[in-house]
Amino acid sequence: MKGLYDNEMKLEFKSKTNNEAFARITVAAFVSQLDPTIDELSDIKTAVSEAVTNSIIHGYEDEEGIVKVYARIFKDTVEIEISDNGKGISNIEEARKPLYTSKPNLERSGMGFTIMESFMDEVKIESTLGLGTKIIMRKRIMKIDKELNEEGA
Repeated sequence: MKGLYDNEMKLEFKSKTNNEAFARITVAAFVSQLDPTIDELSDIKTAVSEAVTNSIIHGYEDEEGIVKVYARIFKDTVEIEISDNGKGISNIEEARKPLYTSKPNLERSGMGFTIMESFMDEVKIESTLGLGTKIIMRKRIMKIDKELNEEGA
């Protein structure tokens, strides 16, 4: 029996800033099987970078932990889940506000969630203080619509 998704991947790495690029490139390679446009791929890479950076900088702060990336493909949609077992977010609604940062001393822009939400179709944030945060992002790859438009032109 076929599962709900067409393909999946899991990735775990230490919460070191140099692993952010590794996560971004790995997810991009996985998503490439949907034949996204360069813009769609760029949007996904940027959103993944922001989510992973949040886990490293805010979730674990100065401690070392594990960041998990779980990606699934459903027909024409990719779902990317990035989670940590860090300190969690005390107020998700406040954290989602543009320019809000809990680390002004690190010259953070406070635009991470805003960027994720502008580049992805859907962003869901789950967080429990002391247990960590999970960000679930979805993006539909418009390949099917493009093919239909080209045939109808």
